Amino acid sequence: MDKSFLDWPFFETRHRELSAALEDWCAVHLPVDHRDVDAACRGLVAGLGQAGFLRHSGADAGEALDVRSLCLIRETLARHDALADFAFAMQGLGMGAVSLFGTEAQRAWLEKTRAGRAISAFALTEPGAGSDVASTATLAARAPGGWRLSGEKTYISNGGIADLYVVFARTGEAPGARGLSAFLMPADSPGLTIAERIEVIAPHPLARLKLDGVVLPDAALIGRPGEGFKIAMSVLDVFRPTVGAAALGMARRALDEALARVRRPRTGGGMLADHQIVQGHLADMAVRVDAAALLVYRAAWTKDMGAPRITREAAMAKLYATEAAQEVIDAALQLHGGDGVRKGFAVEALYRDIRALRIYEGASDVQRVVIARSVLG
Repeated sequence: MDKSFLDWPFFETRHRELSAALEDWCAVHLPVDHRDVDAACRGLVAGLGQAGFLRHSGADAGEALDVRSLCLIRETLARHDALADFAFAMQGLGMGAVSLFGTEAQRAWLEKTRAGRAISAFALTEPGAGSDVASTATLAARAPGGWRLSGEKTYISNGGIADLYVVFARTGEAPGARGLSAFLMPADSPGLTIAERIEVIAPHPLARLKLDGVVLPDAALIGRPGEGFKIAMSVLDVFRPTVGAAALGMARRALDEALARVRRPRTGGGMLADHQIVQGHLADMAVRVDAAALLVYRAAWTKDMGAPRITREAAMAKLYATEAAQEVIDAALQLHGGDGVRKGFAVEALYRDIRALRIYEGASDVQRVVIARSVLG
């Protein structure tokens, strides 16, 4: 695989060393057996924790998350095994609120997730509030010494295997987005049940949660009451470029698979790569890969250089990289002919893996709205 992008000025020596170390780990440990996704995810979290890579999924008090490292790790893992990327990503996204806003006591959980000894989840989406976070209906009412939460969350990654959830609920300080708060909710909290396990085209742990009077102490509140929307958007600001990075990793893999396929000798002589129409497809794929990489690492570098918010850059990175990856993977599948849709071929798995990335953490059309509002200013 072409790794010349690591020489771009976005990266430092430590990033190149991290990439090399992770490549070595992936060569030994990936891909994993996906037949039992719960067990696979638990094993991946433990393995990534033991190898030290999950240290990058959180930040110590007073430190910032290194978004370039997050992106490099997600890109590399996604190129080898999409489930490995998922396992890493959810440790970061799930505990992003604690990394950015958590108390010293809450950071005890962060140390567990960064070591691979606990699995985290980010519980934001609801049946009636997907991209429209301001419509969150889960309620958190004052109770003696804390809060009582009631409502539903759905499409929650790691739902059913997580040890703790960061859950967003309406505390009512103001209408809409200004009346939300964030809470740290252990999975064994009385009143929390897994109402449904959800199966999707690229299997991973996913569930609908029911909160029936879950009582949490005041110490479970992340930040201050009414800051939930700000917390959620701050977390997504950091992690949206990493979704683009995961898509980029899948696109790179698809391009590599396509190149290997078209270079194979054909019966009667020659290769598919000899045809100009095939070369045109490969050129388009290569351009999309490089353009996605530039947008992803521009966003990551901007955040790492101290920008307080990268809403526009993150939206552009996620939108372009995920849409471009879908096109690159589709082209790679087409170049494989009938084998492209056969189980056991990498491009068939990539075709299923990429689709959700255009939806979660803000669907593509939502990113378009974010970008348009920024342009209109």
